[in-house]
Amino acid sequence: MQNPATYREIVSQPAAWDGALQAVNRQATSLRSAWEAQPVEQVVFAGCGSTYYLSLAAAMVFQSLTGTPARGIPAGEFSLVSELDHLVGSGPTLLVAVSRSGTTTETLRAVERFRQADKGRVLTVGCYPDSDLARLGDANVTIPEGREESVAQTRSFAAMYVACCALAATLAGMEDVLAEMSCLPETGGRLIADTGERMRALADPGRFDRIYFLGSGLRYGLASECSLKMKEMSLTHAEPFHFLEFRHGPISMVTDSTLVVGLLSEDPQGREAAVLRDVLELGGHVLPLGETPLPGFESDRVSFESGLGEVARSVLYLPPLQLLGLERALAKGLNPDRPRNLQPVVYLDD
Repeated sequence: MQNPATYREIVSQPAAWDGALQAVNRQATSLRSAWEAQPVEQVVFAGCGSTYYLSLAAAMVFQSLTGTPARGIPAGEFSLVSELDHLVGSGPTLLVAVSRSGTTTETLRAVERFRQADKGRVLTVGCYPDSDLARLGDANVTIPEGREESVAQTRSFAAMYVACCALAATLAGMEDVLAEMSCLPETGGRLIADTGERMRALADPGRFDRIYFLGSGLRYGLASECSLKMKEMSLTHAEPFHFLEFRHGPISMVTDSTLVVGLLSEDPQGREAAVLRDVLELGGHVLPLGETPLPGFESDRVSFESGLGEVARSVLYLPPLQLLGLERALAKGLNPDRPRNLQPVVYLDD
């Protein structure tokens, strides 16, 4: 398949990251007004599928930067849990609803139920300014540069994630983080150019029949999203795990046809690297991704060497692993733009 839309969307995403930063900056006053209008005991990020995994990562970022408790919840839970207090608690809450299209039924219903219960303020993040969701928030961040032709989210996910990180930094008053994030487009472009061929080499379906993605902290949500991309685009058995949890059962699945991808922190004790070494000892293969080269893993690795802080650079884990899923799909003769059994948006008609 020549030049699929998914490829174009992955390699063009640094421009969408810049669009995300500009979108948050344009809405900065409205975002701060919504944040300061009343005391907030907690923040809930809600989305479906990819944007649920985005919510897990964004909640960790928000909590770390603002000090306010935050968590990610699947938007569909708002329709299934009978007592809303059991889902979001009884205190004043800020809801951040995330949807690429802004038309996903479960996400719209989550906002509507939250509003009806008078739980607090609502912020929205999406890619379509004229969508239903973009009219429901006290402040709405939209990133047209993130829009896509493909079903599987790549450029849109990364752009909305950058927007959520910038949102957290804006509300926390962390201008230093925002300044670092302004360097992302250039850094991301260089990373994409440097890793494309290596991801193609790793994508050979004859080498691996299962792929596991490990990440802790904010990286768990990103690992979950990268696992989903691998499933959607290449129909490969893929699962995400927290790093140290991998030893508690899943490691029994490691064989010589297993690839374990590690989204590394700057763990000073080397505990994450130790898990990857366990995989190697069992005959599996590993792909570490992190800011600096990991000693002892010279063959297959991705090093950002961005000079940026943890939050600012966290989106850099995405492009290489999106390319890995894309290249594996192409190697298997699949169409990554139109994954089997999937639609761009899930609508409920009940």
